[in-house]
Amino acid sequence: MLLLQFFTILVFCLIHTQAGRLRFLDAIPRSRWLSFAGGVSVAYVFIQVFPEMAEVQEAFSDHDGLLIALEHQAYLIALIGLCLFYGLEKLIKSARQNEQQAEHKRLTAFGVHLASFAIYNGLIGYLLVHREEPDLTGLLFYALAIGLHFLVNDFGLRKHHQQRYHHYGRWILACSIVVGWLIGLMTAIHELLIHGLFAFLAGSIILNVLKEELPDERKSRFLPFMGGVIVFAGLAYLQ
Repeated sequence: MLLLQFFTILVFCLIHTQAGRLRFLDAIPRSRWLSFAGGVSVAYVFIQVFPEMAEVQEAFSDHDGLLIALEHQAYLIALIGLCLFYGLEKLIKSARQNEQQAEHKRLTAFGVHLASFAIYNGLIGYLLVHREEPDLTGLLFYALAIGLHFLVNDFGLRKHHQQRYHHYGRWILACSIVVGWLIGLMTAIHELLIHGLFAFLAGSIILNVLKEELPDERKSRFLPFMGGVIVFAGLAYLQ
């Protein structure tokens, strides 16, 4: 399983570092392949992430302590993750639209955006080690969904930051996946903290999936999008 995890991490890194070579993705209306990838990501959220969130909430409910004072803790943490990435997205769009803004402010916005996605990628790498069902089929589905999700994210980041992202942003994000995975191999933390990290990541994934596929300016293609949904959902139910 360790070897399979290694190859999964390698594929994730290649997506970030080499996706810019796929020139056919850079099209308006949106590339059919990106819409297909977006459909797979949305299906992954509804078929895999939401059920796992229910299991995480159950695990929280089984523990006493401060967390029990709140209800629906897992969903609250997911909401925090969603709101955080939504706020970052608004910050970046504001920096891009204000052409008169000082260069150092735009650079700061880029740094914050890149750091947030580095943490995001690191969490994905870390949780790859601590998945509850580390079987081959589950890992393949995870790799497929997250790999296509990274492709969509990479396209969005490349559009936002252009040369800055191409020159060093993509390498930082690729390295962050490896770092997260290595930390996961070398450390063991409390089960509840792992559940909390997954809940935060789940909310972030939901926001990042929807913001890349649904806005009108993306001019997404509905049929390829639905194709991605149907293919992933069909494979998941045949699993």
